[in-house]
Amino acid sequence: MARKPNNGSRQRPNDPPILILTSLAGGPKHGHALARDIEGFAGVVLGPGALYGAITRLEERGLIEPLESDDRRRPYRISATGSAFLSEAVDEMQRLADEGARRLAVAKKVCLPQRGPRIAGSPS
Repeated sequence: MARKPNNGSRQRPNDPPILILTSLAGGPKHGHALARDIEGFAGVVLGPGALYGAITRLEERGLIEPLESDDRRRPYRISATGSAFLSEAVDEMQRLADEGARRLAVAKKVCLPQRGPRIAGSPS
């Protein structure tokens, strides 16, 4: 499961497959490098179970591809299908973020106290 180090702030939900695809969009990486990159750009620590489970599912779906390696670490790259999937997901997240921002702006206008004329001697 995606975890964010507890620093007293609220946790936000994060989807390991999207985080992995985002990392691989920057270039091929093996598991440990993926985990470090994701922690760096998203502040999310993926445990080994979440990371490698998501890698397996992404590979089964054809969204990432393993690369040849000379050592025991197995690097992966995002596939063309994975790039298209990530692009759609980013577009959807952007639409959601835009709608959330729009609604927050409306909510702020509704929640702001109305200022009327101030009468001398009355409590503020």
